[in-house]
Amino acid sequence: MLAPAPCSIPRVQQSGFVPHSDLVTAPGASPERWMLVLHGILGSGANWRSFARRLATACPSWGFVLVDLRAHGQSADAPPPYTLRAAAEDLLRLEATLGKPIAAVLGHSFGGKVALALAEISPTPLDQVWVLDSLPGSRTEELASPRTAAVVRMLEDMPQSFPTRERFVEIVEERGHDRTFAAWLAMNLRRDGDAYRLRIDMTKIRALFASYYHTDLWPVVEHPAKARELHFVVGGRSDVIAPDDRARLAAIAARAPHLHVHTLPSAGHWLHVDDPEGLFAVVSSALCASPASE
Repeated sequence: MLAPAPCSIPRVQQSGFVPHSDLVTAPGASPERWMLVLHGILGSGANWRSFARRLATACPSWGFVLVDLRAHGQSADAPPPYTLRAAAEDLLRLEATLGKPIAAVLGHSFGGKVALALAEISPTPLDQVWVLDSLPGSRTEELASPRTAAVVRMLEDMPQSFPTRERFVEIVEERGHDRTFAAWLAMNLRRDGDAYRLRIDMTKIRALFASYYHTDLWPVVEHPAKARELHFVVGGRSDVIAPDDRARLAAIAARAPHLHVHTLPSAGHWLHVDDPEGLFAVVSSALCASPASE
């Protein structure tokens, strides 16, 4: 039996904050188990609504909780601290508030690392933990991804308000990004009188980035005392998980049956956009086949 992993995330004082969430189920279904779905940085739970609906239709015994992580979406007013640990503790309070049996968690990018942090602190084992193209270890750079760094700088340099959503989209396009990405970022706008403002605080976002890059959760990957199955899904064209980290994941998976590594060759970091069919096939196959815990 594997020894329990040492706690690698400093404990913080509980704030009592409960993040915003929406529930997704198949029509007429009464799910026996629920999965938390966690978005990446600058995103929101709504980014994964279509994907969750497909999963609910394919696996009606599962329900899905789309979470707005702290400092994002309708959880933008979350109090400090802005760390992975605090985001994971939010999920424990959310589970208690919902009163539903949370048996799994799926997270993309920043949300994937929050999923690992939840696995570490969860008082009961999770049936499945899904980490979608997320860095398991630490890096010295807070903004190691050039594209992400550029987006953060762009948002910090933008005007404080915009006359229309379309004007925001135009500015993002003028900075070299495509319209689909610009429209996705525009989901962070909110109406404020006659103008639109970003509902994200970039100071909070940078703090979350720092926690993401400085936190080492390899012990959770190697000793998943809280997860019966741990799935990593890697974009074949993504540079988020370095070659040496990919090799380390493969080596662990070769000797430990709890870890499963899936690669989507044609996908970059945005797995659900670049290869939605491949991602759906991988997740639904494992989720629908998962027996209920005793």
